[in-house]
Amino acid sequence: MATAKIKKGDTVKVMVGDAVKCKGKEGKVISVDHKKGKVVVEGVNKVTKHAKPSAANPNGGIIEKEAPIDISNVMYLHKGKPTKVGFKMDGDKKVRFAKSTGDIID
Repeated sequence: MATAKIKKGDTVKVMVGDAVKCKGKEGKVISVDHKKGKVVVEGVNKVTKHAKPSAANPNGGIIEKEAPIDISNVMYLHKGKPTKVGFKMDGDKKVRFAKSTGDIID
């Protein structure tokens, strides 16, 4: 698989998905799974999970948490607008840049 251009902590926008559930939502990336090509975005693709009582959660009950979505369904947000991300060499260092503006991201 190609290099993942989205990293943990990036702000992304969901471009494709269930029209009511998550398309168009924005959020911060909580985690990235490079092997499966999935990302978990804060406040997007929430699912309910039924948990048994345990030491950590003595009452159990229904827990709401974010589920992973495919990395191809999200785009990096640069200055409030979705943009593609590319790589280029800045001296001897490889950096990410926003293709729409050419600005270096990190």
